[in-house]
Amino acid sequence: MSTFDLTPLFRSTVGFDRMMSLLDSAGRTDEQAYPPYNIEKVGEDAYRVTMAVAGFGEEDLSIVAQGNSLVIAGKQKREDKKADAYLYRGIAGRAFERRFQLADHIKVTGAELANGLLHVDLVREVPEAMKPRTIKVTAAPKQVVDAKVAA
Repeated sequence: MSTFDLTPLFRSTVGFDRMMSLLDSAGRTDEQAYPPYNIEKVGEDAYRVTMAVAGFGEEDLSIVAQGNSLVIAGKQKREDKKADAYLYRGIAGRAFERRFQLADHIKVTGAELANGLLHVDLVREVPEAMKPRTIKVTAAPKQVVDAKVAA
């Protein structure tokens, strides 16, 4: 796969730092595939991130939303005393940290752990001042012209 050099764009733009770093990071392949996750659009302004976290409990998970970033991390706090008893261990329990870049005005509204799946709900809340406004068009008042004719 070919790579793109965005350096010329960095030299000729001002104020687009965040967008350029997003483009730069999107070009890199994400080697980490654990844990698997889905991102769904569940409404006009609602989204859900679902992450498979089998073996993790509520106390093992951390969700931090700060600015335009969402960080979901997991680390099992308990030690497995029967580690030698496993003949095959296919359920991963290793620590992870997954970062998501959020668009402007996206807020985390809640998180729920059910059946080994972590659901994080997000909603876009655009401030009233930034919503489009409809401007009513009115007719200009008619001007009455004096009907006197010069003689």
